[in-house]
Formats: sequence, structure tokens, C-alpha cells
Amino acid sequence: MVVPRFVKAALKNDTIEVHGDGTQSRCFGHVTDVVNGLTKLIETPSCFGQVVNLGSDSEVSINKLAETAMSLTGSTSDIRYIPYSEAYGEGFEDMQRRVPSLEKAKRLIGYQPTRTLEDIINDVAAEMRSQAAPTLHAQN
Repeated sequence: MVVPRFVKAALKNDTIEVHGDGTQSRCFGHVTDVVNGLTKLIETPSCFGQVVNLGSDSEVSINKLAETAMSLTGSTSDIRYIPYSEAYGEGFEDMQRRVPSLEKAKRLIGYQPTRTLEDIINDVAAEMRSQAAPTLHAQN
């Protein structure tokens, strides 16, 4: 997954590897928003058998994601662009833009994401730091 990979590299001041040119865009949902949405779907019988998108519809380029991860972690990382052919092999094709419609979720259960990309990055970074802390203490 790209967010944890970028945050991990940023925390270590390692090079952040972007596959493609970084202009492709994605939307990233916070796990808490998604779990809350899933819970509401499970508790709403009229949703049974429905296909419903959950997550976020806030679009960001992969370049901006890398920059935001570096900024929020205080990283001195640099960005390296890796062609798709090198990252995935010849013939790989990627969608330039992926933005889900959340209209059905909003209509059925009032779903609206409440956490931002910054919240996601900060939470991932905090978790990674907490996992690294026992290792640091064990070495002392």
C-alpha cells in the first residue's frame, strides 16, 4: 500500500519511490471512516446485497502524496521515479485517475468521510513510530 510505504521511507529519510510519473491521482480513506461506514451498512437491512463504495473522494496526485508525507514527517527524503515497466514489468497499464462515487453511501447511510489525508499520514506515522520505539529501547 502506497501510504504506509511512503510514510515509512519518509520517517527513515529514505528515497520515496514513485511508480510512474506521479501525476496519477488516487483517493485515500481513513480506516476509522471505512469501519464506521461498514458498521452502518451491516446494521442497515436495506443495504444488504448492495454494492457500496466507502473511503474518500478527495483526490490527490501521487506526487502530492509523497510531498505531504515528507512535509508531515519532517523528512529530508528525495523522490525517485520508477517507470511502470521497471516496477511491474512490460505491458503494465495504470489508470490515471481513480475517484469513487460516495453518493450511494451518503444516500443509504449518511456516509461522509471525516478524516483527511493529513490525518491518515499522521496516524500511520504515529503507529510506525510506536512500533519502532520498543526496538529502540531494546537496543539501549
